[in-house]
Amino acid sequence: MEPLILKGSEIAKNLREQIKEEVRTLKEQYGLIPGLVTILVGENPASVSYVTAKQRVAKELGFYSVQENLPEDISEKTLLDLIEKYNQDPSIHGILVQLPLPKHIDEKKVICAINPKKDVDGFHPFNLGRLVMGHPTFIPCTPYGILFLLKEADIEVEGKEVVIIGRSNIVGKPLALLLMQKLKPVGNATVTVCHTATKDLAFHTKRADILIVAAGRPKFISGDMVKEGVVVIDVGVNRIGTTPEGKPILCGDVDFESVKQKASVITPVPGGVGPMTITMLMKNTLEAAKASQGLSEEIQF
Repeated sequence: MEPLILKGSEIAKNLREQIKEEVRTLKEQYGLIPGLVTILVGENPASVSYVTAKQRVAKELGFYSVQENLPEDISEKTLLDLIEKYNQDPSIHGILVQLPLPKHIDEKKVICAINPKKDVDGFHPFNLGRLVMGHPTFIPCTPYGILFLLKEADIEVEGKEVVIIGRSNIVGKPLALLLMQKLKPVGNATVTVCHTATKDLAFHTKRADILIVAAGRPKFISGDMVKEGVVVIDVGVNRIGTTPEGKPILCGDVDFESVKQKASVITPVPGGVGPMTITMLMKNTLEAAKASQGLSEEIQF
């Protein structure tokens, strides 16, 4: 039987329409326009592409959108001063500093400099601490998007064996914390986190009812490493070549063709998790704007 191809692009489109309508209502009823600033240091092509996409979506949704392009040799102090400027700006509700940063800038110091109430990436220690306690304010955008995908597809998570490959601060760690907690309807799972030092990786992946792969290695997971009926969420985006027209050829961390023979649900690359990440950034910014006026409640799925 063919698996359900879980297309984040379609779910993201529907959610963006909801956000757009809510932005319109906030403007009409309260004169409130969500404001997002994205700060880019240097000209890393991938970072430029990500920031450009985030700004485009923000403008499409009716946000007040600001882009700060800074030279690669900017001093750490100058960057921290700019962040503080936007911390104090009431028209800005979300501050995003695109990572990675140049080596001479302390990434942790930059993250900690952002007002937690404007930390729409969800990386500040305050927000991560609330996530650990089971009372998240802002959830990192990729894990948030994955939870939303699972919810929208009515995938039962409670009591399931979830295996996550990858332990990054951006995806693996926060996702594991979220899935093990009693968050309805996308928590209360038994979670295993695998990484580069894991012995006999296939032993773990074959146990998974839900397999989430964020390894950063193209086609890393093959069909012989999963069981029948598994739900597969592929977080990876790897460039493996170009078309004759010069367009990049992308693949995930999962060998889609072999794994889909066993999967009950699988996300494609591109068009799976990726569109959800930017959409959840916009949702976080919307919630930050509402919270600034006392209109927001704790995150609900």
